[in-house]
Amino acid sequence: MRKRFGKALLAGAVLLSGCGLSPFQSAGAKDQGMRAQALSGTPGWAKNAVFYQIFPERFANGDRANDPRGVEPWGATPTFDNFMGGDLDGVTQKLPYLKELGVNALYFNPVFSSSSNHKYNTRDYMHVDPAFGGDAAFLRMLKAAHGLGMKVMLDGVFNHTGDDSPLFQDCKEKGEKSPYWNWYSIWGFPVTTTPKPNYNAWWGFGTLPQLRAASNPEVQKYLFSVEEHWLRQGIDGWRLDVPNEIDSDDFWRTFRKKARAINPEAYIVGEIWEDADRWLQGDQFDSVMNYVWRKHMLGFFAHGTMNVDQFDGGLEALRNKYAPETTQAMFNILGSHDVPRFLSEAGGDVSKLKLAVLFQMTYPGAPVVYYGDEIGMQGAKDPDNRRAFEWTQSRQNRDLLGFYRQLIALRNANPVLRTGAFRSIRRHNDLGLFGYVRELGQQKVAVLMNNSASAREWSLDVSSAFSDGTKLSDPLTGQAYAVQEGHVPLKLAPKQGIILMPVASRR
Repeated sequence: MRKRFGKALLAGAVLLSGCGLSPFQSAGAKDQGMRAQALSGTPGWAKNAVFYQIFPERFANGDRANDPRGVEPWGATPTFDNFMGGDLDGVTQKLPYLKELGVNALYFNPVFSSSSNHKYNTRDYMHVDPAFGGDAAFLRMLKAAHGLGMKVMLDGVFNHTGDDSPLFQDCKEKGEKSPYWNWYSIWGFPVTTTPKPNYNAWWGFGTLPQLRAASNPEVQKYLFSVEEHWLRQGIDGWRLDVPNEIDSDDFWRTFRKKARAINPEAYIVGEIWEDADRWLQGDQFDSVMNYVWRKHMLGFFAHGTMNVDQFDGGLEALRNKYAPETTQAMFNILGSHDVPRFLSEAGGDVSKLKLAVLFQMTYPGAPVVYYGDEIGMQGAKDPDNRRAFEWTQSRQNRDLLGFYRQLIALRNANPVLRTGAFRSIRRHNDLGLFGYVRELGQQKVAVLMNNSASAREWSLDVSSAFSDGTKLSDPLTGQAYAVQEGHVPLKLAPKQGIILMPVASRR
């Protein structure tokens, strides 16, 4: 979540804790998780998805008539409180661009009625914010996206409302006579926000009164009605904001059951920053925003603080923690609205981003593109990472955009890159060399990368994947190779990766 509220921001607020990687799960616990997954599996479409995350206020302005009061010019410096006019008609108009990019699933930051630019302080869960075009614009976008074969996932902020919610305002007006008094934890009347709130608020922010979702059946009934309403409108899943704050497994088990009763293929992603084992046993979430995976991507590709063995071993531990179909549906992010953009973390080095994207698009799980990463947008921590999308082509990195399109198309065309097994075949810490194979039935693809600042030349042993005489080709460069005595001679430039595919298997 990590949203900001301008003047309401608490001084000295504690950052979310870092992403820790736990040791291997015990065999018994893992088997239990796999049994649970067999009972309630992850949606098939999610294992084949490439997601695109949209921060609606900053993606595209399709209708200037609904711009908020005081809107700033598109591309103005983002602040915690300013508006630039992005809306859902803008998204609809740009769907052909997203289709050409190759993504087939969209994740939206909150779209419901709210006073902020980020919409995490919900005023009305049942209606889309007028500045985004309201319900009609959302339904137009949803129909158009589905018509292009794209799934749509919404952000569910169910732990707290905004302080301007009619529910909370009724409490402020009527006190204990309000039917919603026990929906919140309020410690006195009158209800006050300063000098600090006399009610339970998320991280102490007075603008975010916390609902008693874990303990009040009336609150639960209401939130489930919100969940069901939007699923019946046709959305394909929910990303759940700070679900660990609603500390009730039963709540989330019921949430899952109700979602699947309406849409058996509904996809549920939790915002969990650390060990997610508790929520990924097959009875609550299908996936989490994979910040643990991102930590390894930063360490290996962006910061250079992690060597090949540490990177490969850490990801192997993560894969062994969860059932295979959970790994295949994991929400693999390089960035989000809550963290600096990957290119900024990499010091603006596009070659580092390209190598990371190559790995992301050839690794198990659902890759997620944060809006604008594909054209080289940068941004430090929020609000800087929430800049307006740069639609002027001369200011875009068109080579990077083409690289994204090429890799996404390759992933979409080859099931082995989506659901194939993963195993490493080459690791060299000193040289920065890493190689791995994806396998699905008889189909095999090898990926080799040089994550160093120097050119590397060597003979790669591929005997465990390809027989002698196999003709291989790298679809990224068109370079041809042949397996001789179990090896392929390779020469890679600094920060270069290649994909070795049997010529007959390319499609």
